[in-house]
Amino acid sequence: MKSATISELRKELKDKSRDDLFNYCIALARYKLESKELLTYLVFESENEEAYIESVKQYISGEIGDINTDSYFYMKKSVRKILRQVKRYIRYSKKKETEAAVLLYFCSELKEMQPSIFKNTVLTNTFNKQLEMAQKAIAKLHEDLQYDYNLMVEELLD
Repeated sequence: MKSATISELRKELKDKSRDDLFNYCIALARYKLESKELLTYLVFESENEEAYIESVKQYISGEIGDINTDSYFYMKKSVRKILRQVKRYIRYSKKKETEAAVLLYFCSELKEMQPSIFKNTVLTNTFNKQLEMAQKAIAKLHEDLQYDYNLMVEELLD
């Protein structure tokens, strides 16, 4: 079965009743975890972006606290897993401010990890790449927010 394009779906969904759309949403949420998470964000958390950012930060803190630090292999594996989930949360929001705040927090948590991530090339590169992505998101924000976030970037670079 070949899937329809977004424009075809949009045209077809305009003609559907409210009940049909409701049932489609429930069916999507039932079969895929990512769809359920997106629907949860849209329904419950999109109204209060600050609370959403805080919940993502709590997720990051909890997961980084649970990382097995016995070897860099396990650390790398765990950091990649956390980062994959964080990227998904950022993608739900689609707001550059959320992206910048979450990535900067992720980098600050990585920097504080013991043993130091800077003794491992892969973890250092991950840190640098996420910091670079945060800076790109910051560049698209309002000047006042850029200043505040750039102070946080400078703190992370020291």
